[in-house]
Amino acid sequence: MKSITLFAIMTLITGILTGQAVQDIKLNAPDMERGLTIMKAFEKRASATSFSSRDLSLQDLSDLLWASNGINRPESGKRTAPTAVNAQDVDIYVLLRSGAYLYDQKTHTLKGIAAGDNRKLVSDRQTTFANAPVMLVLVSDVSRFRGDDDARKLSWGAMDAGIVSQNVSLFCAGAGLVTRPRASMDIEGLKKLLQLNGTQHPLLNNPVGYPNE
Repeated sequence: MKSITLFAIMTLITGILTGQAVQDIKLNAPDMERGLTIMKAFEKRASATSFSSRDLSLQDLSDLLWASNGINRPESGKRTAPTAVNAQDVDIYVLLRSGAYLYDQKTHTLKGIAAGDNRKLVSDRQTTFANAPVMLVLVSDVSRFRGDDDARKLSWGAMDAGIVSQNVSLFCAGAGLVTRPRASMDIEGLKKLLQLNGTQHPLLNNPVGYPNE
């Protein structure tokens, strides 16, 4: 099983040499045969307090993202996580050692945004989580909701982000990974790094890694 370490090194070197954004990472097809039963996953679900710094394998990263909010009905484009009025407002941004990426569900690819290790923007002042190899930032783009009630749209976005975060937790519990749902992060720093606009709101984050044994 290949590790994403090779991808991290290659994309970081490319970014340094060319001065361009980090390259995309094509993810593997999800492994539909892996994991515990759903009831065992519920039994094991817990919020981790520490993480191994070891990089996730490409397969683990691929399965994690598909389970979190990937397309499970290609004919309609609908996803593993429901959203209010099917707005599909939640985008998953992924921070690795090599850079920051956006998960593109349609192509099952990580789209490069910026080279460099910016995971500290997610761990923020809680340095216990700083060595998690993967940081998922859940961003709701409320412009995808209809209507003019901004408060309601933001509450819908928060609900939708919570559902995605629970998908992350259950996948990790069933696949031998660990995570912790969090709201603390450097929101302004992330908005700048991820090039977010005024309707895109970072609401939750999930550090993910292997157990710290």
